[in-house]
Amino acid sequence: MATDMADTLAVQESSHECANNDNESAKDENETGQTGETETLSKRQRKKLLKSQQWEEQRELRKQKRKERKQQRKLERQAQAEDGVEWTGKKRLCRSAEPSSLRLVIDCSFDNLMVLKDVKKLHKQIQRCYAENRRTLHPVQFYLTSHGGQLKQVMDEINKGWVNWKDVHFEPDAFHEIMKKEDLIYLTSDSPNVLQELDEAKAYVIGGLVDHNHHKGITFGRAQELGIAHAQLPLGSFVKMNSRKVLAVNHVFEIILAFLEKRDWQEAFFTVLPQRKGAVPVGREGDDEEDSDEDSDTEQPISEKRTDSKDQSESKQEEHKPVLNQSDSSERNTA
Repeated sequence: MATDMADTLAVQESSHECANNDNESAKDENETGQTGETETLSKRQRKKLLKSQQWEEQRELRKQKRKERKQQRKLERQAQAEDGVEWTGKKRLCRSAEPSSLRLVIDCSFDNLMVLKDVKKLHKQIQRCYAENRRTLHPVQFYLTSHGGQLKQVMDEINKGWVNWKDVHFEPDAFHEIMKKEDLIYLTSDSPNVLQELDEAKAYVIGGLVDHNHHKGITFGRAQELGIAHAQLPLGSFVKMNSRKVLAVNHVFEIILAFLEKRDWQEAFFTVLPQRKGAVPVGREGDDEEDSDEDSDTEQPISEKRTDSKDQSESKQEEHKPVLNQSDSSERNTA
């Protein structure tokens, strides 16, 4: 009897050991699988995974900062109420806006000339235009024409709230089909005509194209084809830049808004133009190199980069001249 019990206990212990070994083996296999999976991740995937982990770890910190900002805004509102300043209850003080009758149109008919990446950049530029027009003292009549295709699809996927945008006219038709041709002026840097004043009875058209200079002169050609007036902003009369006089959609839009407020082209240009363009007022060419050296924007085009090295030979400078004439690779359009 005792022998049978001993045998039974031995069998149970053996079974238990086998079960433990199986569990450890499964655990090792699982760890090996996870390690292998980690090892197979690309550098970009590992970076995203790390970023996601850091985002989760900092969740409480972000929550605390939001509370602090909310409390700070509350204190500011209370202080302004004591000073008799009117508060809108939202992001900024209420200002008495005086809408302009001037129409600013973004021509979105170049959708098929852009890859998806550039369409997304155009979408961001349009968002900037909308935001600036909402906060300016003299908002314009904002039109998006030929609205459809990839751009509309991107807006539906990324920013579904666009359907609730206020004071924007979304038109599937082309601008020249919904406005009188005699009222239209296409803004293009290739035009020989220089704009001196803004006529608020006119509609100024900006080419909605991010093409990295792959389609030079396309907006000028479009204006000529349609038989409508065209002009370029008086950039060369007030600003000296290291790069080509080709601005992004939102820059052109914001310059027009700034001029309506300041009534001064030079002040409007320097309020809006990014530092990476190395812009200086005309007549201050001597400051050009200094301003360019201070520009450290990562999107700075090759044509803006300078060197102060005196030991560089003239032959090497000549060798690099074709590179310096390369077109800017920043987000641009042909307006």
